[in-house]
Amino acid sequence: MLPRWPLRLYYDGDCPLCAREIALLRRRSSEQRLVLIDISSPAFDPTSTPFEPKQLQAVLHAQDAEGTWLKGLDATYASWLAADLWQLSWLLAWRPLRRLLHPLYRLFCWLRPGLTWLPHPDGASRCDRDHCQPPKRQE
Repeated sequence: MLPRWPLRLYYDGDCPLCAREIALLRRRSSEQRLVLIDISSPAFDPTSTPFEPKQLQAVLHAQDAEGTWLKGLDATYASWLAADLWQLSWLLAWRPLRRLLHPLYRLFCWLRPGLTWLPHPDGASRCDRDHCQPPKRQE
């Protein structure tokens, strides 16, 4: 089943790898198809979804225009479709490969919080005065 546009994608902007993918999605899509929501932004309202912040941080979430929630590889697949990245999306549509990718995605989700040491694509724009660490999350 294909999602209805626009797709609302809830992503962690503090994650360097995630931010790189979001930059690609932003370049390739429009707000008519993909609305990007940074859950690490102070402007994000955690009560705007039925999920706890830790759930949103643990795995990628998306909601289509009909209100259907997608998680993990399903959310990734839908976001790639929204950005017209058919070259990548067909990989996730192929069931045999998807069975192999699912455990790898779970491993990535488990390792992801420790990847904040990687260079962030926003670089110096993430610095506040003399401090260049990602902002602390509010728990």
